[in-house]
Amino acid sequence: MGTRHVALFRGINVGKAKRIAMADLRALLEEMGYLKVSTLLNSGNAVFEAKGRAKHAERIRSAVHEKLGVDARVIVKAAAEIEAAVTGLPLKEQAETDPSRLLVVFCEDAAGLAALSGLAEQAVGEERFLVGPDAAYLWCANGILESRLPEALLKMTGNTGTTRNWATLMKIHQALSA
Repeated sequence: MGTRHVALFRGINVGKAKRIAMADLRALLEEMGYLKVSTLLNSGNAVFEAKGRAKHAERIRSAVHEKLGVDARVIVKAAAEIEAAVTGLPLKEQAETDPSRLLVVFCEDAAGLAALSGLAEQAVGEERFLVGPDAAYLWCANGILESRLPEALLKMTGNTGTTRNWATLMKIHQALSA
């Protein structure tokens, strides 16, 4: 039995660029030897089981580019890492208030997360930005589209990070636990 993982694609199926059919992604991951593959939503979340500690993100990104014609950054997290991000949530009250306004940031490594700590100073009003050991959390009190921080956040992470709202992360967490 292998370890459960999630592949988090950055920037696919947003607008008309970088379109990937989730059925095609599932089939490709299965063809690559991943087990118990499922996708969530249409925004590039694929749960799978894998043996060993191969460089899954690099393998998946390369295969998607080669076979599906889309080059998109992929961050792969093990189920334990997602569990830690969920249980380590420092903004529980906000998550319960409106999970769509709470963004969770995943980076390739701890250094990427640490580099984001300066964003906390840019939070205004009721916005909150906190960096934990497994993820960073951005509460957009007036909605994601009204906040300046998500754009700044994506610029700071470059190609090393991606975000999911709390509602989506809870669906990913549930799928990893199934």
